[in-house]
Amino acid sequence: MFKSYESTRNSKLKTTASKAVLKGIAEDGGLFVLRDIDKCIDIESLTGKNYIEIAETVIGLMLDDIPAAEIKECVKKAYTDKFSKDEVTPVVKVGDSFVTELFHGPTSAFKDVALSILPHLMTTSYEMNDIDGEIIILTATSGDTGKAALEGFKNVKGTQIAVFYPEFGVSEVQKAQMVTQEGENTHVCAIKGNFDDAQTGVKKIFTDEKLIKEFEESNKIFSSANSINIGRLVPQIAYYFYAYVQLIEKKEICMGDAVNFSVPTGNFGNILAGYYAKMLGLPINKLLCGSNENNVLYDFIKTGIYNRNREFHKTISPSMDILISSNLERLLYYMSNKDNEAVKAMMEQLNSQGKYEVSDEMKEKINQEFYAGCVFKEDTEKTIKEVYDKYDYLLDTHTAVAYKTLADYKRETGDESVSIILSTASPYKFSKSVYESLFGLNDKNEFEIMEELFEKTGVPIPENLKGLNNKKVIHTKVCEINEMKEYVKSIGR
Repeated sequence: MFKSYESTRNSKLKTTASKAVLKGIAEDGGLFVLRDIDKCIDIESLTGKNYIEIAETVIGLMLDDIPAAEIKECVKKAYTDKFSKDEVTPVVKVGDSFVTELFHGPTSAFKDVALSILPHLMTTSYEMNDIDGEIIILTATSGDTGKAALEGFKNVKGTQIAVFYPEFGVSEVQKAQMVTQEGENTHVCAIKGNFDDAQTGVKKIFTDEKLIKEFEESNKIFSSANSINIGRLVPQIAYYFYAYVQLIEKKEICMGDAVNFSVPTGNFGNILAGYYAKMLGLPINKLLCGSNENNVLYDFIKTGIYNRNREFHKTISPSMDILISSNLERLLYYMSNKDNEAVKAMMEQLNSQGKYEVSDEMKEKINQEFYAGCVFKEDTEKTIKEVYDKYDYLLDTHTAVAYKTLADYKRETGDESVSIILSTASPYKFSKSVYESLFGLNDKNEFEIMEELFEKTGVPIPENLKGLNNKKVIHTKVCEINEMKEYVKSIGR
């Protein structure tokens, strides 16, 4: 008997794993979750296995109605010869901690790990459920998801993909990656707003009954490549297990030792994957949540109050410039003992008032699992320089937030458990900010600075970023937030 996924907001809205991947989001706007998760992964059985084999185990367990042979094929297609490192997500020692490098994929960001396999999971689910039509994939991005999704779904049969990004909220490199994207089924649109505006606009389309019916009559369905889609989130669980197994094989830890993971996060998906890993049996002591100036998650974990009614900051870590952390809804579900009605009430309050508060019991549970860190620009820059000067290792502006969060945690708690930092992007995706952290102001464009950063550090520029500024611009559309719906309609015609 296959496990049922249900909406975080209504336990009666149930579906299979493959259908959850196709739908992306539940009919009521909730996110799909598994009610029952057992600590069922035997870590010892994973030792000696490579990344592909570990991913097969994890993904097959979570998406259980997809046949094992199909999971195996999806994983093989996603990770064979697609990453610049055979390990896919190698683990390196930096000082007395470890860094899991998640940026060796086609777009040099951690989103590649999940978005390299999501198109294969989606097409497999499409065929399994005898769907005859076209999937319209809508994606909001704060920078990295957009390019990774476009690259993953490029020319995938039976799909169209539309990406919305904040016009002035991404780095030059991130923008260039998206606007030069090739593919007959790719659509890119800048919006006059921030990431939260884009994400809210996409969610409204997903719950627009009239529009959904109109598209269904044309044999088209909506889905998502954001981490609100469980098919995006599940593959991310695998690199937590892989990192742990690597440390066992390097004899840095013993089987069963609890470790910490420090994660820079805005939308809460990357760190939530770590919580899923813990629920599946991975020995995790603490998950450290690193925030930048948009510290809504920091405040939430510290106080139990989620309040997005605050100033939005454009920072040097733009992929974290988010005030509405969608995946937090899944955590609320588990922390409330799977109380769908309570989650629904909190989400309605967030929508109407911009804030909500969890119970004391939920706050205590959250603090048992998570630690919150907050790192502003000056400390981010200082961390990049200190780590480079001391260890000859180059951090990007997001990974530096996680690195400093870990340092703060150790200082505050005295916890000396082995710790792993998730490195979410190549420093060359944010070359100006990284360069200026090391060498001072530079008025050149990011692509010129990229070359100078290489000349001064010797750290190789990823092949996929070389010559990016000389590629042909294909997508130039800019729209107001209230025009997103019409843009999507034009794709479906």
